[in-house]
Amino acid sequence: MNAVLTPPLTEETLKALFTKPYGAPGPSAEQWRAVYDESVHFQDPTQEKQGIEAYIAAQEGLMRRCDDVFLEPGAVALSGETAFVEWTMGLKIKGIEFVYPGTTRLRIGTDGMIVEHRDYFDFVGPTFEPVPVVGGFVRWLYRRFVA
Repeated sequence: MNAVLTPPLTEETLKALFTKPYGAPGPSAEQWRAVYDESVHFQDPTQEKQGIEAYIAAQEGLMRRCDDVFLEPGAVALSGETAFVEWTMGLKIKGIEFVYPGTTRLRIGTDGMIVEHRDYFDFVGPTFEPVPVVGGFVRWLYRRFVA
């Protein structure tokens, strides 16, 4: 039944899904349910969730914790049951803007619904570099162990 009601995931629909300007509302639970499978598996550097209700709760929790959120898509690659979306996410929290460039890998089920969503991004650098004192330590760590 969902396959009939769900629009196919294309480069355009994926870009729309990964677009949220500052000041605009986030997707509704109904919009998430239109493209995500009931048993979707979601993972990013900070959490792992199973099922559409847990996924929606994670997205709504992010929106509540932040003063504002933006998401801007970049390149989109779609091949068979796999899609990749490059993006930039901005989070405004207590007067500080944190910007995260990242990529999402989506696995699409035979009915066209997203069954797996995995985000890849550096959480530590963009989160702690803007923070006084801690930022200097993070930059030192990156120079010492990454550069």
